[in-house]
Amino acid sequence: MEIEKKSHKIQQKDSNLFLSSLPSTPMAFLLVLLFSFISKPTTVYSAGSASFIPQDNFLIDCGATNAANSPDGRVFKTEPQSSQFLQAEDDFKVSIPSADVPSPIYLTARIFVKDATYSFHMSHPGFHWVRLHFFPINNNVFDLQKATFTVTTNKYVLLHSFNVNNTNHAIVKEYLVNITDPQFSIKFAPQKNSAAFINAIEVVSAPDSLITDTATNLSPVTNFQGLPSFAFQTAYRVNMGGPLITPSNDTLGRTWVSDAEFLKNKNLAKSVTVAPSIVKYPEGGSPLIAPPMVYASASEMADAKVDQPKFNVTWNFDVDTAFGYMIRLHFCDIVSKALNNLYFNVYINQNMAIADLDLSHTMGALATSYYKDIVVNTSMMSNGLSVQIGPSNMGSGDLNAILNGVEVLKMSNTVDSLDGEFGVDGRQENPGSRRGTVAAVGFAMMFGAFVGLGAMVIKWHKRPQDWQKRNSFSSWLLPVHAGDNSFLASKTSVGSHKSGLYSSTLGLGRYFSFAELQEATKNFDSKAVIGVGGFGNVYLGEIDDGTKVAVKRGNPQSEQGITEFQTEIQMLSKLRHRHLVSLIGYCDENSEMILVYEYMSNGPFRDHLYGKNLASLSWKQRLEICIGAARGLHYLHTGTAQGIIHRDVKTTNILLDDNFTAKVSDFGLSKDAPMGQGHVSTAVKGSFGYLDPEYFRRQQLTDKSDVYSFGVVLLEALCARPALNPQLPREQVNLADWAMQWKRKGLLDKIIDPHLVGAINPESMKKFAEAAEKCLAEHGVDRPTMGDVLWNLEYALQLQEAFSQGKAAEEESKPSANAVAAAPVTPPVDAATSNRLATQPAAVNNVQGEVEDVNQHSGTAMFAELANLNGR
Repeated sequence: MEIEKKSHKIQQKDSNLFLSSLPSTPMAFLLVLLFSFISKPTTVYSAGSASFIPQDNFLIDCGATNAANSPDGRVFKTEPQSSQFLQAEDDFKVSIPSADVPSPIYLTARIFVKDATYSFHMSHPGFHWVRLHFFPINNNVFDLQKATFTVTTNKYVLLHSFNVNNTNHAIVKEYLVNITDPQFSIKFAPQKNSAAFINAIEVVSAPDSLITDTATNLSPVTNFQGLPSFAFQTAYRVNMGGPLITPSNDTLGRTWVSDAEFLKNKNLAKSVTVAPSIVKYPEGGSPLIAPPMVYASASEMADAKVDQPKFNVTWNFDVDTAFGYMIRLHFCDIVSKALNNLYFNVYINQNMAIADLDLSHTMGALATSYYKDIVVNTSMMSNGLSVQIGPSNMGSGDLNAILNGVEVLKMSNTVDSLDGEFGVDGRQENPGSRRGTVAAVGFAMMFGAFVGLGAMVIKWHKRPQDWQKRNSFSSWLLPVHAGDNSFLASKTSVGSHKSGLYSSTLGLGRYFSFAELQEATKNFDSKAVIGVGGFGNVYLGEIDDGTKVAVKRGNPQSEQGITEFQTEIQMLSKLRHRHLVSLIGYCDENSEMILVYEYMSNGPFRDHLYGKNLASLSWKQRLEICIGAARGLHYLHTGTAQGIIHRDVKTTNILLDDNFTAKVSDFGLSKDAPMGQGHVSTAVKGSFGYLDPEYFRRQQLTDKSDVYSFGVVLLEALCARPALNPQLPREQVNLADWAMQWKRKGLLDKIIDPHLVGAINPESMKKFAEAAEKCLAEHGVDRPTMGDVLWNLEYALQLQEAFSQGKAAEEESKPSANAVAAAPVTPPVDAATSNRLATQPAAVNNVQGEVEDVNQHSGTAMFAELANLNGR
């Protein structure tokens, strides 16, 4: 093993400036390659009639003194040839004579104990491959298994707090970055008392045609524009039905793995292959998109010996659900014997991505390559990623479906990160998450300063094994507004933690010991599970004298769940309202993270509308529930100094107590409303079917996004059907679109819940439908506030009550019906007054944000997050 220490700061050579001044034509570039001292080895990718010469082609074998060739024949620069690209202090070169690695580039490495930067002068703007190669070489400088570091470019975060995680094989991180500046840098920043390392770096031009400007949104099915403004990381590149394709056989040095490990049921699929020579590319198409070997193999439906010949073949992929993805689907009809004989559908996460695809009609011939790009946002990634194919109902051809290849590319988020929630300049994707700042927060905490709740999550996630402090919440978990009496629990009882002490300084309610909650849930019996989410499970429990509670037990392995858990604590510690679920208490003993809520005995609103065979709600009950939920949301938007956007309004997050009083729940995705500006830019999150289309397009969140979602809730209450139902005909799948079409025709009464027919006052329904229509306006500026929605719902309720009274009077005195007059209807108080009243919790004066007495939320009004909590 060789170890060498250097300290240097070297700038780019002047010859790079000469390079940039030459015409960017292939001939001029080749001349430079021949005569420049820092010339870059020429790599020519070819397949069929296509070839590609990358104008930028930096291949660095870090720490190497002898030239190394990769298995595909490319030559990497040695240390003497590449030292001009590096700016570093206190760096080390290490090498080993041999190891079980796929390439000699992994036998050497550079180790950095301080920040280090590789800089490259670019000849051609556009997308470039950036590949980082890692293999933890055994050495006497630093244990690379423990090395933790961050890698950034000029604009993007590529890796955040990365380590190899006890991996003893080579790791390749591959990115596609649109480089528009002449100088491109890659910075390695080790964590304090740690190190960074790298074995090899590639920065190579990609064809301009590889990433176009547009793709297709999964839903709503519209054009997604602006792909060049994103960076991408390759998550998966899969050759369906075919073997591993190595960089030596790919048009651009890519690796394609077999699909076998991703198939959900291998018995439902079979492989089909043909000679690559028969694959044709359409006019304007190119093997640079994917090589013929990808299109020459496919997975198709197998003869699965099942009673139902129409089934789907499914591939599942494990992905980071905090990011959006571009899915590139590759097709080539190599199975049909005649044109127009193969019609099939493609689904992504159980949503229609491509309907009635006839490749021979689309391409005009058989055995012709075709690809489709689909963008999937974060709101649809809660359960990972699945791709399915199945036969269409169109045509009379074969019942079959095929897929030749899939590429899954992670897309950078709103702060230009591909790993984590912080950008290069410190901008934060999700203020609820404070990863990476735990040390600073802990220091501030020790001196009594503001404590960020992110520190709580990190401390729990990275807790030491001997962390058993029973009262540790008091030392590091404080609500954001702990100094504001408006957010403190108003009830305290005397005694120890076990006897039910309410903390008047935490605002988090009663402290429960872990033993108490074990007893309350019968040792967290699986039969007591009443809800499942990214955070873990929700259990039904009984405390004290039999009072039922909902116990949410955090799962430390769920990164998304931890973030949502943290956000929920942050929100509930400063919220009290009769139409919001209440936090009763908490437990942090034995390294557990548990919250205890009031139990809502009648469960989610949705269960009483459809799907559970429960007794139908009357129209008046539905109106009262919608009004209660509107009051809760209106309080969120206006009842605190800054305002809160819920971001996941839906019928499963409106819970009902014993008296069917509605309370809004699940604040895991909530965000503080922006102060002094109209929106907050953030990654799109929410639930499919309820998502504000303007928020989806622009990634700009406002309180009007909640208003849109609530409009969908109103239609669910009226029509008693899901926001989305893929089983219905295409025009009926989306409730909002379908109902508004009938509303515009004046025929909305034709699609309402049959249980309501004849029981609704037409004027009440008209006012209700008008409120829903306004909520669903395309642009947020055209939507009403929640206060205005509340006013209209209250008016609709008055109209219904007057109708019911008149009907009852008519029944009592049928002989003299003409003498009976319905009770006069007067609109409710004006919107401004209604807004003010709705903002105030019961029994609270005019102090904005004042807290209700905790007793109002104990005992009979308990909380439960029931089924389908993972629908986000």
